[in-house]
Amino acid sequence: MNLALIGYGKMGRMVEQQAVARGYRVVFKVDIEGNEHGQALIQCNFQGVDVAINFSTPESVLPTVERVAALGVNMVVGTTGWMNQLAQVRSVVEEKGAGLVYGSNFSIGVNIFFRLAEAAAALLHEYPEYEPWVYEIHHSTKLDAPSGTALKLQQILEKAYGGRKIPPASNRAGAHPGAHTVGFDSEADTLTFTHTARSRLGFAIGALRAAEWVRGKKGLYEFSEII
Repeated sequence: MNLALIGYGKMGRMVEQQAVARGYRVVFKVDIEGNEHGQALIQCNFQGVDVAINFSTPESVLPTVERVAALGVNMVVGTTGWMNQLAQVRSVVEEKGAGLVYGSNFSIGVNIFFRLAEAAAALLHEYPEYEPWVYEIHHSTKLDAPSGTALKLQQILEKAYGGRKIPPASNRAGAHPGAHTVGFDSEADTLTFTHTARSRLGFAIGALRAAEWVRGKKGLYEFSEII
């Protein structure tokens, strides 16, 4: 499989390392510098690319999808903080006949965590003495807060609780790779479910799994749908 990397920060480098270890070729990579206005997303740079993996910035997601889909290249979007533009992205993917996988978190463990949180909320929402909450912490350079994962957990809980507002709490400090906790608190006791990332490795492996899956396919998919 031939890959292009859009965004070559810490995540992009981790994806490259894991891709090479699996025998894939990274035939093109670009960071923000040199692609400020999408000028690097042109046909000659994507010759032979099967899937482009995007870990860049929220505001660049839609224009990047527009350009890459027009080149006939499928995508994995690991960037978060752009979900208010999901309808526009879906429209572009359908119009261009492209394939795209997106997700609030590409960790296999986190996606299992989503299902555990959903199961717990389905049981506990019947007991009003248990109040639900969400908390997350990430490194100080993370661009969005709350995280996309926290917003997904919020969505899961609010659905179980009939649309009740359950806003997540966030913190940004140091070099923390990320931790998310869902809690249910009562006067008698507390239940908590926590996922802690030790590094970005899980996100990189998940993004490559998504690239393997979406190669040659059409349509818009959330990562949780394909694992």
